[in-house]
Amino acid sequence: MSLLEIQDLKVHFPVEQRLFGRAKEFVRAVDGVSFTIAPGETVGLVGESGCGKTTLGRAAIRLINPTSGRIIFEGEDIAALSGKELRARRRRFQMIFQDPFGSLDPRRTVSDILGEGLDVHRLAPDATARRQRIDALLKDVGLDPSHASRLPHEFSGGQRQRIGIARALAVEPKLIVCDEPVSALDVSVQAQIINLLQDLQSEQGIAYLFVAHDLAVVKHISRRILVMYLGRIVESGEAKEVCRAPKHPYTKALLSAVPVVDPDSKRQRILLAGDIPSPIHPPSGCPFHPRCPVAEARCKTEVPPLRELSSGHQAACHLTT
Repeated sequence: MSLLEIQDLKVHFPVEQRLFGRAKEFVRAVDGVSFTIAPGETVGLVGESGCGKTTLGRAAIRLINPTSGRIIFEGEDIAALSGKELRARRRRFQMIFQDPFGSLDPRRTVSDILGEGLDVHRLAPDATARRQRIDALLKDVGLDPSHASRLPHEFSGGQRQRIGIARALAVEPKLIVCDEPVSALDVSVQAQIINLLQDLQSEQGIAYLFVAHDLAVVKHISRRILVMYLGRIVESGEAKEVCRAPKHPYTKALLSAVPVVDPDSKRQRILLAGDIPSPIHPPSGCPFHPRCPVAEARCKTEVPPLRELSSGHQAACHLTT
């Protein structure tokens, strides 16, 4: 049984209002996405900036309300919940935000930040148990419990992200959406945070939806990879298989941009023309065809379905076999 199952999820934002408040145009940030995450699994979600990754991650745990589709978490459609019903289930899924500087309240101590979830969900019966739980969380993420009385500005970027991870862990979630958790950090600190996330997963069995634009990082941490372009999944499969034998031209272009250690590597860089098209007025047919180096006439008119090419490996391209 899947821990999370997303079915035909759409998130459209109105950008222009007609008379009487009806929307004239929409940003199609997420446009019919489906995937699953198993308990304890890491699924990587990768794509260029503006492709809808963060919106999808937030919608998956109801930080953004979907326009349509189903979000089935532990067998229950949480897309249909609201108010107290949704609040009661929020401790089962949490988020680590991209910006370690902007995601922590600068006026609150670490103890207050970590204790908020414990208080909301009544997970600590008394002050002593609350303090012990906060101390344990700080130890879990490699920080000294004596830091609990400090304010966020007293920490480095890497330490702040550790606090953000501890905040997500406080309510013992089954799923954490990691929204580019290392992109704002130095390379050496990135490795520490990635290793920390993997250790916590091994110890606690947490599932991750790992959102990033760096395929090298995603390949390292993920079991499966979803490649997203203009609000849609264009390729998915086992991480090693997708990186070894990509099928979609967009995935091939992303992989060609990953730095390699060998200076004599003969790998050819694939340069894509132009920018991502507007999600308000997406292209007809395949959304990638205006930038695709191998597009044919039918790519301009026919939308390619996401079809299975081999066991567990799918791609949305007319030209792949």
